[in-house]
Amino acid sequence: MCRIAGIINFSDNQSGAEHVLSNMCDLQKHGGPDDSGIVFSKDYRVLLGNRRLSLLDMTQAGHMPMQYQDRYYITYNGEIYNYKSLKEELVHLGHQFKNQTDTEVIMAAYAQWGVLSFSKLRGMFAFALWDTFQNEVLLVRDSVGIKQLYYGMSNTNFVFASELRAFQAVPGFQVQNENWPVYMMAFGHLPEPITTLKNVKPLPKGCFIKYNVLKQTSTLQSFLHYTFSHQIIDEQAAKEQVRYLLEKSVARNLIADAPIGVFLSGGLDSSIITSISSKLHSQHLKTLSIYFKETEYSEKGYQDKIIERVQCDHQQFLLSENDFHESFTQIIDSMDMPSCDGINTWFICKQAAALHYKAVLSGLGGDEVFGGYPSFNRISKAIQLQKMPALFKSIANESSNKILSRMSYLNISGIRGVYLFLRGHFTPNVIARQLGSDENSIWKILEDDPQSIYVEDIHDKNKASWMEFNLYMQNQLLRDADIMSMIHGIELRVPFLDEDLITFANKVHPKIKYIGTRPKQFLIDIYKNELPQEIWNRKKMGFSFPFQKWFLNSEYIKDMASDGGENFKRKYEQFKVGKLHWSQLLSLVILKNRNIVA
Repeated sequence: MCRIAGIINFSDNQSGAEHVLSNMCDLQKHGGPDDSGIVFSKDYRVLLGNRRLSLLDMTQAGHMPMQYQDRYYITYNGEIYNYKSLKEELVHLGHQFKNQTDTEVIMAAYAQWGVLSFSKLRGMFAFALWDTFQNEVLLVRDSVGIKQLYYGMSNTNFVFASELRAFQAVPGFQVQNENWPVYMMAFGHLPEPITTLKNVKPLPKGCFIKYNVLKQTSTLQSFLHYTFSHQIIDEQAAKEQVRYLLEKSVARNLIADAPIGVFLSGGLDSSIITSISSKLHSQHLKTLSIYFKETEYSEKGYQDKIIERVQCDHQQFLLSENDFHESFTQIIDSMDMPSCDGINTWFICKQAAALHYKAVLSGLGGDEVFGGYPSFNRISKAIQLQKMPALFKSIANESSNKILSRMSYLNISGIRGVYLFLRGHFTPNVIARQLGSDENSIWKILEDDPQSIYVEDIHDKNKASWMEFNLYMQNQLLRDADIMSMIHGIELRVPFLDEDLITFANKVHPKIKYIGTRPKQFLIDIYKNELPQEIWNRKKMGFSFPFQKWFLNSEYIKDMASDGGENFKRKYEQFKVGKLHWSQLLSLVILKNRNIVA
């Protein structure tokens, strides 16, 4: 797991490009503290950089950028969990290897199969591969979007990096996207392809860019995407295969040459991952949990139930309100792009780093694939409401009721309108007031969908799955998990997001996959005999902190509210009387911190 950066340089400022790339890598040092490296062509047209976090082959043999067959170079961020089986196949085909890394396997696979090799990779990855014979650089991102990869083009450079902050080092790439605050206030995050920078965007998941260095031309292509079907109708067979694929995924995710642990929140998904891991890794399993003295938020009792069942080295940390206040501004600074989430991941990864872990397993993804959110039950009603006359939905815009006011978002067609109705933060009229803008211009920005989305011809609950997977999880949970874990030099692994598991789960008939009255009843039925009843027979809580109380006591936020900004002060007063959720206040804090709202 690493951080990567690169420049394809069109200008005559050759030595300057190397200096810029070095600075880009330094800005991402937190995500690759163990090693660094840069390679470049003789004419300085192609430059690749890397900051390395060592997990496989921790010797200098794993140094990056890495070379293969005197033809290929790669700078790579991620883990390929099936690299050993691919390596065996490639050895049989005549390839030779010099080290024990998955990095070398990626290049050998490309040498053997070309771009078809990308769909053979199982894991999380973002890499740049330079073919010196063809004068081509390929940027590739995994099919789920677990790892981040951003790119931009100017008159003199084609530039890419793992984090947006790296572009601070590149002249000409600091121009802000003036619309990003609108998206932040509406979504609570920036939905792809939006970033805070006007000329920088993410590489779409499951895609690659092939850039011809001599012609200065590029093509964007997809190599893997997910679809839904009703193909699997045998309930028992479906459960057996999901069990097999999930346990295979956990086994893959436990591969490492460095200390690795499991995040145990006490919820269903992390408990399942812990239970499986204990069977596969019983002698060396390490688990990590956070709890609070505020008992209404603490899941320590559920964590203890799992710990009693499994053999592991378990560490539990009491996180106090004082810890939160001491770290709050540091957490805000850690965000690569603004988000109303990620604080919880920042804290637990900080503890993992203190224990000298290099990687941790998380239960992220189980809710999106198997129906863990309230949206799975609400989406059908939302779709029906979306068909109502626009006038009625617009009248609701002025309602003081949060749910009614968000009905105005149903005027936006398709799944994004439904998403904003179910999960949106602020409505356009509120956004306009906070930003000192015209409401019609806010609507125009949000209705001008930068990414065409069509998911009409699938079952409603699969629509919910698509929505949570591609909007909420991709743009908020995965991005925050990647940034907040790597800021501490920790690799966060997500077994529920294994490509084979997702592909199979998407084929299971909705009447089977979303069976029962409990969220994720399908998963409960598979693992209920291996988990304490208290784990699966409980209300969903989510991995949340006592933020509503802690934000009230934050001197940092109080100072913001007292500095004369009337719009922020008004919203803070609403928060104090319980009329504003902490995540909405956090969005405003981030905007205020960047001098966006008054």
